[in-house]
Amino acid sequence: MKAAVRKWEAVREFALSLPEAVEEFPWGPEDCVVKVNKKIFVFLGNTDGPPGLSVKLKDEALHGHAMTAPGAAPSGYGLGKAGWVSVPLAPKGAPSAEVLCEWVEESYRTVCLKRHLRELDTRIGTTG
Repeated sequence: MKAAVRKWEAVREFALSLPEAVEEFPWGPEDCVVKVNKKIFVFLGNTDGPPGLSVKLKDEALHGHAMTAPGAAPSGYGLGKAGWVSVPLAPKGAPSAEVLCEWVEESYRTVCLKRHLRELDTRIGTTG
């Protein structure tokens, strides 16, 4: 479980590093989300229970890859129909923090503004 919490913390830190990303708790302190331009791009929940996250993956290859993770499922409340995938972080074989961050970035790109994309791409160009 400690490894899953470390992954959760790494993903949270990465999500908050994206241009203009903000952390909010719309349903109380146990339900963490990260937004850009008032739109959620990752549901993080909390680390009190089994850690996990939900991301929106419109890219078919990424979505398909995410769905192969142990315990992965379309997100509830009808979000799965829009490409949201919920992924638990604790099971053996769960995705690495690096892969999870790639999915978070893809989810961010689906909801952010063009100016955010330009800023992110500029950052990647200078660091990657």
